[in-house]
Amino acid sequence: MSEPLARIAPVTGLGMITIRADPDRAGDALAEAAGLAMPDRTGITTDGSRALGWMSPDELLLILPVAELAEALVLLDQAVTGEHGLAVDVSDARAVFDVTGPHAADVIAKLAPVDAAAMPEGHLRRTRLAQTAAAIWRIEGGFRIIGFRSVADYTALILANAALPGSGLAPR
Repeated sequence: MSEPLARIAPVTGLGMITIRADPDRAGDALAEAAGLAMPDRTGITTDGSRALGWMSPDELLLILPVAELAEALVLLDQAVTGEHGLAVDVSDARAVFDVTGPHAADVIAKLAPVDAAAMPEGHLRRTRLAQTAAAIWRIEGGFRIIGFRSVADYTALILANAALPGSGLAPR
């Protein structure tokens, strides 16, 4: 039996905080509280264990080890004090998958209207994987995908199917 095009692995142990605020007014305080630089529009910054992604003009997503979640929520709440903003734990509402291997971009290309092979480091793409909403960015050896936990089984299935041996894309 031949090898799959990519390895699909669920990622556990992550906390996720949605941050809603005006980055022009609270960006510096939020970056300090998150411990990361503010990402550019459609960007993501990381230090290896934490990531801060741009989700929309007034929304960020902080991804961090679950053990750091409670402290980060306190710091982020303090960062938006006096501003119109909020920080909410959305960890239980999200599922995370890593798609890695030499043909990981082909797996993504089968499911999303994204040229994953051309996606630069530090770029976060909000898109769809088949019928589900997702955020995708590069990691070492492939891509990380965040979607809704309510469709995690479906997402795992479509990723596994897109990685089936012999299902590669036609040569370009």
